[in-house]
Amino acid sequence: MDDSDGEDCREPPELPLEVLVYILSFLEAADRREASLVCRRWFDASQDLRFQKNVTFSFPGSGASLELIRGLSRKSRLSLKISQLDGFSVSRSLLLEVGEHLGSRVESLALPGSSITEASLLALLPRLTSLRRLDLRGLDSLFMSGAFLSREEHRVQVRSALIGLEELDLSDLRYLSDLTFSRLTGCTPHLRRLSLAGCHIAFEFDPYRGCPVGAAEDSSALLSLRNLKKLLTEQKSTLVALDISRTSITPESLRTITQVQGLVLEELCLQGCKELTDYSVEILVKHQPSLLKLDISGCTGLTSRSVEAVARGLNSLRRFSLSRDWRITEKGLAELLLVPSLRSLDLSECPHISGSEMVKGLKRPGSARAKLESLNLKSCTYIRDLAVFSLAQLLGDFLRELDLTSCVNVTDLSVCAIATYLQKLVVLRLGWCKEISDWGLLGMMQNARCEPGDEAGDKGPRFTRTFGNMGFFKPPRMPFEEQPKLVTQHDLQQSQQAGTSLLALRRLQELDLSACTKLTDSSVAQVVRHPDLQRLSLSMLPEITDASLASVGWHCRSLTSLALSHCPGISDRGVAQAVPHLQRLQHLYLSCCNKVTDRSLFLLMQHCKRLKTVDISGSPEHPG
Repeated sequence: MDDSDGEDCREPPELPLEVLVYILSFLEAADRREASLVCRRWFDASQDLRFQKNVTFSFPGSGASLELIRGLSRKSRLSLKISQLDGFSVSRSLLLEVGEHLGSRVESLALPGSSITEASLLALLPRLTSLRRLDLRGLDSLFMSGAFLSREEHRVQVRSALIGLEELDLSDLRYLSDLTFSRLTGCTPHLRRLSLAGCHIAFEFDPYRGCPVGAAEDSSALLSLRNLKKLLTEQKSTLVALDISRTSITPESLRTITQVQGLVLEELCLQGCKELTDYSVEILVKHQPSLLKLDISGCTGLTSRSVEAVARGLNSLRRFSLSRDWRITEKGLAELLLVPSLRSLDLSECPHISGSEMVKGLKRPGSARAKLESLNLKSCTYIRDLAVFSLAQLLGDFLRELDLTSCVNVTDLSVCAIATYLQKLVVLRLGWCKEISDWGLLGMMQNARCEPGDEAGDKGPRFTRTFGNMGFFKPPRMPFEEQPKLVTQHDLQQSQQAGTSLLALRRLQELDLSACTKLTDSSVAQVVRHPDLQRLSLSMLPEITDASLASVGWHCRSLTSLALSHCPGISDRGVAQAVPHLQRLQHLYLSCCNKVTDRSLFLLMQHCKRLKTVDISGSPEHPG
């Protein structure tokens, strides 16, 4: 009897750490973090190197971070992001602690929002012998005097530590000069990625000399094209990515850069370079045909001629951004969608895009076509249901991210097509699509079928309200004059049988339905039930109530960000029902929710221990 009792009380043997690591490898990062809290052994398994590849530890430059720094010494490799450093003793002591306890383990270091002295940084850098990425963006305090790394012994020490540096970010430096740039990059001879976005660079072209300014003489005040070209020439064997966004680069200067002998770029970012022309892009494509990523968003001088050049010349392109290039039209998009390697396309805020040429390219028989995984059509107001329906059918096997924010002509038919054909979506943004109603989310078409043909038919003459009624035709009814038919319980039962509701998107991790003002509890409470959902925006939905919030809390327990701003139907009662289930919540937005009081704050403090952001501004108790 005693023996049997002893056997019942015996603890089961522990699983080997390798087995626990293998089990945790099947979990998403958020679930793995939860599992790591079970016991010490599970925590140790979650710290395996295979789970730490893209983990960055962020903390402020204060005395409270010293204990964290010493605790990180158990890690074999680290990425650090230290903010709010200054020239005072606390910041200097913190950097010394980093160098002493973590020096050989730090692979990436970023210092955003800081104002440190040269002495503090020079005391740290020689200790970072494994550094691969250094982010000095906006650190004007280092470069203002022009004396950074002016002493030879400092350059020798820094060079020995940064000999293996692969990525250098010098974005938004107002005082970067030729001298400091040469000194710093002279210590980093094997760069693969360089960012100079937002820097003041002398790109002007001298018509008398027939060459860019700075090509023949030194420039001590600004970084010159001559020095940039010199760096590209010296490091052409390793450099594959260059970011010169938001600079005043001219077509002639871009030509000079792209024609550097032996330079083979894979990534080039020219975002917001407003001086560039279509000819610039044609020259770029000619001399850098191996580009995998090209960002020419915000280059407002470009037209569809640039799109045609890219489609013809960049056969290996994977990511392409044309956002805010308002002169781009449909021309060339059919050819672009025939680039078989293309995986991501950003056409956001290109007002002339309707999607018809994209559909033609994807439908073209007998040729390879793009397998888009990400498509951004934000604020493309000419996009209609027919285009969305066709794109959903053609990209159903590949698309993971779709952004239709502010596509004001998108209706329930598009939502029906998305739920039917794009069931591998991870990110779906439908914010400000005000024609979407409960019927679309429920997978039911009010007085219509889920077919695109109706849109193409002739519906007779239509006139805008500014045309007026001259007695010949009755003015058309405007959308805001029609009251949507309410969804009944019988309708809900039918939607469950139809199987094309938003519930079909089982892999969703981000959903934006903000400002879709026709949505009510009838759909939100029924279909926003995605267990892997991490980010959800339901802001500016005047018809939803606590019932929707309670349902979201119960069914979407992986949420880390929830936006409910300007939802007058949300109150303390809904918060009380939801937050006990939202223990992973980090960001909550409840601004201008007039029924939310301090009682909700106490509930959040009690249940949501990981909260970083809470916005309740505009409520009666917190008007500011």
